[in-house]
Amino acid sequence: MEEQDQILKLDGERIYQAFLSGAYEVIKEKIELNRINVFPIADGDTGSNLAFTMRSIIENAQSMDSPKKTLASIADAALMGARGNSGIIFAQFVNGVFMEISDNESVGVTDFAQTIKKASTYAYKAISNPVEGTMITVIEDWADSLINEKDKAKNFLDLISQSLSAAWKSLNETPEKLQALKDANVVDSGAKGFVHFIEGMLHYLETGEIENLSKQVESFKPNELVMNVHENFDENYRYCVEGIIQSEDEALNLEQIKAELGQMGDSLIIAGNQSKIRLHIHSNNPEELFFKLKDYGKIVFQKADDMKRQYESIYDRKNKVAILTDSIADLPQEFMDQHQVHLLPLNILIEDSNYLDKVTITAQYFYKLMDRLDTYPSSAQPTKREAEKILLELASHYDSIIVITVSSKMSGTYETILRASKHEDLANTDIKVIDSKLNSGAEGLVVKKAAEALAAGHDFKETVKIIEDTIKKTHIFVSVPTLKYMLRSGRIGRAQAFAANIVNLKPVVSIDEAGDGIVIGKTFSQKGNTKKIQELVKEIMKNHRITNYAIVHANGGQRVKEFEEYYTQLIGKAPDYTMEISAIVAMSAGIGAVAIALTTE
Repeated sequence: MEEQDQILKLDGERIYQAFLSGAYEVIKEKIELNRINVFPIADGDTGSNLAFTMRSIIENAQSMDSPKKTLASIADAALMGARGNSGIIFAQFVNGVFMEISDNESVGVTDFAQTIKKASTYAYKAISNPVEGTMITVIEDWADSLINEKDKAKNFLDLISQSLSAAWKSLNETPEKLQALKDANVVDSGAKGFVHFIEGMLHYLETGEIENLSKQVESFKPNELVMNVHENFDENYRYCVEGIIQSEDEALNLEQIKAELGQMGDSLIIAGNQSKIRLHIHSNNPEELFFKLKDYGKIVFQKADDMKRQYESIYDRKNKVAILTDSIADLPQEFMDQHQVHLLPLNILIEDSNYLDKVTITAQYFYKLMDRLDTYPSSAQPTKREAEKILLELASHYDSIIVITVSSKMSGTYETILRASKHEDLANTDIKVIDSKLNSGAEGLVVKKAAEALAAGHDFKETVKIIEDTIKKTHIFVSVPTLKYMLRSGRIGRAQAFAANIVNLKPVVSIDEAGDGIVIGKTFSQKGNTKKIQELVKEIMKNHRITNYAIVHANGGQRVKEFEEYYTQLIGKAPDYTMEISAIVAMSAGIGAVAIALTTE
């Protein structure tokens, strides 16, 4: 076999091995990269995002019979697995290498250097507002060094070894180019990740081996993070939004997409090509963004991380106990923000695209779609991997976690989170997963009670007991104006719906003690439907005092005001809150549904 220090050309296999070695080196440094992460948001996840991107390359890329084909595989794996600013910038850089490399059986030192130089411009073009002192600066400086060294280098080992020194120099100068880094006395985290990637490539060129890693620790303690004292969370850009758009018919217009999205947020990055792109943006309105994106092509992936809640978890926790609930729980965002309640969204499948309930689609946008779709949407619980991800993140910053889920009779969310809580890295964290046996506003009232209990000073075990007691005393009564949506969503059978519609049946729906949805009243008019709910509430009030209640609805219009006025007078106080139900609940209850959820003493 050719000695490593005599490698003059890289074929597809060597390109593949070098990239894998670089990927493993980045993963090895994940914890340190998280620790020094202060730009653009001090949320301690750059290392995790880059590691996720690298794992996608390791797991999905393949060695092919030429550098270009191999890089096509690596580029696609990077694009599909990219996470965060740095991950997507790296993916676009790799995409540039693939686009610019010659279609030969192997690539020499000079061709490689020239390819990297051309590819460095792809990273810049991906970003709407490039900032020096970040990964793009180090990529460009490394590319320049490759050009300077290519005529002097005897082989690839020599080329990469000499250019690595320039990359380290560029990295160490990042604090002089970016004030946030200087204030925190750190180098840029994403840029450092890229330098480690070059180190990994060099390791392979030196030894002909890849240093496979043993299992890495997945978390770090908050006090280990570098905190930029000048960093404040920007309320205008709450969500870190990512998506993959694919078009099989018309070529994607990257410039048009960039221009339209650029006005909807900050830190916009678009990587990819005319058939598939991955985007990253910080935005306050992910639901509006994805509503626009659906017109460009098929949305094959979407994500929207709540940076506000992430930032609070690291730097401004109000309690050592985290509360996590799913998106079925209808509770005002203002309350969730006040008490730092964490959200795990369920999935809504619309025209082959997977939306995140209450995050990348809200009731407002769902109503615009539900009556014009050929195939009615369906829902799905979070995956075990999604549940593990959020639990691991919370375990990194909280001593214990309380999870309150929608009724296990209505969704597999409870079982999924319960399985996720058994992850070996969560063994030392107290986690209680509670089946609320409720949904919508009723589940929301239980979450509200839990948050208030923690705020009042109750500990983990006391709060769990309060939650379990509250569940037994909480009810919901739903006025359903039409069975059309229950039929379309599959909640009732076609024959049952047909028979009901013949007599214009307008049911009152509730939930029994086991958590099953039940019909407890059958009326023939909206007025009769409303009166039936009033009678049910009055019956409860004969023996119990109502301590909390909420009015929730699906675009309920005037009826919402009528409910508020009636129950304010009946119960003697205004509702704790009134709000639109989640898109998933609206999918079955239908437009016009109005409900009262209540808790007794």
